[in-house]
Amino acid sequence: MNGTQMLISKLGRSSLSVKQAKEVHAVILIHGHYHLEPFLVRQILLSASNYSATVAQYVHSILRHSKSPDSSSWGCAIRFSTQHGQFREAFALYVQMQRWGLRPTTFALSSALKTCARLAYRMGGLCIHGQVQKFGFSGAGDGVYVETALLDFYCKLGDMEIARKMFDEMAERNVVSWNSMLAGYLKSGDLMVAQRVFDETPQKDVVSWNSMISGYARAGDMEKASSLFQQMPERNVASWNVMISGYVEFRDIESARSFFDAMPQRNKVSLVTMISGYSKCGDVDSASDLFDQVGGKDLLLFNAMIACFAQNSRPKEALKLFNNMLNQSVNIQPDEMTLTSAISACSQLGDSRFGPWIESFMSRHGIEMDGHLATALLDLYAKCGSIDKAYELFHGLRKKDLVAYTAMILGCGINGKATDAIKLFDEMVDAQICPNSITFIGILTAFSHAGLVEEGYHCFTSMKKYNVVPSVDHYGIMVDLFGRAGRLQEALELIKSMPMQPHAGVWGALLLACRLHNNVELGEIAAQHCLELETDTTGYCSLLSNIYASGERWDDVKRLRNVTKEKAFPKIPGCSWMESA
Repeated sequence: MNGTQMLISKLGRSSLSVKQAKEVHAVILIHGHYHLEPFLVRQILLSASNYSATVAQYVHSILRHSKSPDSSSWGCAIRFSTQHGQFREAFALYVQMQRWGLRPTTFALSSALKTCARLAYRMGGLCIHGQVQKFGFSGAGDGVYVETALLDFYCKLGDMEIARKMFDEMAERNVVSWNSMLAGYLKSGDLMVAQRVFDETPQKDVVSWNSMISGYARAGDMEKASSLFQQMPERNVASWNVMISGYVEFRDIESARSFFDAMPQRNKVSLVTMISGYSKCGDVDSASDLFDQVGGKDLLLFNAMIACFAQNSRPKEALKLFNNMLNQSVNIQPDEMTLTSAISACSQLGDSRFGPWIESFMSRHGIEMDGHLATALLDLYAKCGSIDKAYELFHGLRKKDLVAYTAMILGCGINGKATDAIKLFDEMVDAQICPNSITFIGILTAFSHAGLVEEGYHCFTSMKKYNVVPSVDHYGIMVDLFGRAGRLQEALELIKSMPMQPHAGVWGALLLACRLHNNVELGEIAAQHCLELETDTTGYCSLLSNIYASGERWDDVKRLRNVTKEKAFPKIPGCSWMESA
């Protein structure tokens, strides 16, 4: 067997490691068999079952330095990157291929179009459309794949007018073409036209059925979605998951669970969807029970459960599970989502020590500081009083969104930096970013700490302009603002005007103000309401007793102490919540 035959024999292997590929490549270069490089590229890519940066970089190196460049090997590389979700890499390869002056293959064109659709890169897709027409990739045969990819591109971008025109002019349509049109109309929210396309589809597959069911589920019509589900000639795991997701979205957790229990086979998506559903409904225990029942937990499951704990004010359990995940017996490396949830848990505990550890961990493991992580960290630092560090992260954001502004405003508000909070709020509104309920809690807190009553009240009344309905917490801050300024009667009138039942925090704010300004009459009213709402604490009685004492009403002080002893209200032990956390 000569050298060439041996090379071809090695290239014909079913699997080729990078090390073996490099050995073969060395022989190719030494003996000048450059025509075999395209075969080597295809064999390397066929041998890689999963994406590997090492494999990708080696293949790109071969392509860039090849003495015998060809369209087929470039097309395979572009397709490989697209199939593994490396869309920017795939498009960059397509551009480099053009610079080599190579005519694109159907693989290259359809993969590049898929990339542009996923990246929502309109200009790139339009350029490729021009090349499709230039090279004549249309009609029957291989052309149908390119036309279908082009159709899917316009559908994903929501340009249904062009998509419809292309669809009507197609010489040959397949089920993928019909499904692209169906998905396009559903994405555009045109359920009626989507239903018509679904009815006209000559050969529906499971994707067609799943898409239509998903459309009705997103629209909240679970009755119609369920009806279609029952009519399906065949179902896959995705069909069941669509139904579960639909019920979860509209908080019908019982129906979601009944579908989950009836599934003939479940996957990780089924489990994550159910855990997320329980999280939305606040049923953390059921989510935890389901999580504990699963063997071989992966990153997605850990992320769902840690987020569930963090989002439902159970930060200690979130961090405990995060620590378990890092344990050597489990050894699952957290990603951006895990870290964001863990940071949120630390924010709730008021413990900023975790921030530097997170930043160090990210640096060691090459995790980029994306917008979500930076915002979570700045929220942590802001709530813990490290405003300078929070500002550093805030100014480093490429795009400052509602969440980032709200975190900074809230942080400045609770840390007494009223001027900064007001400036940030005005900056946010000027940037056409609409404040939400939490933003108003931050800015109203800032006004309260600064004693800016008129400005605070004006801000409070402006909430309706932004379609934000004041909650009991907003009213509580306003009562505190009026109370601090000694405008106790206005505070009482505001409480009386509340459209919802005031909680003990609202009446407590008034009681504190009465203690500050020694107002016995309103203090008694506030204390009475506090005790009716929360009978398990003597704190309110102590405040009222102090109000009586300041007015030298010693008989009332004695009477109140006797009542407190008779009712035997339990004392709340003094402790540092930071330490107990």
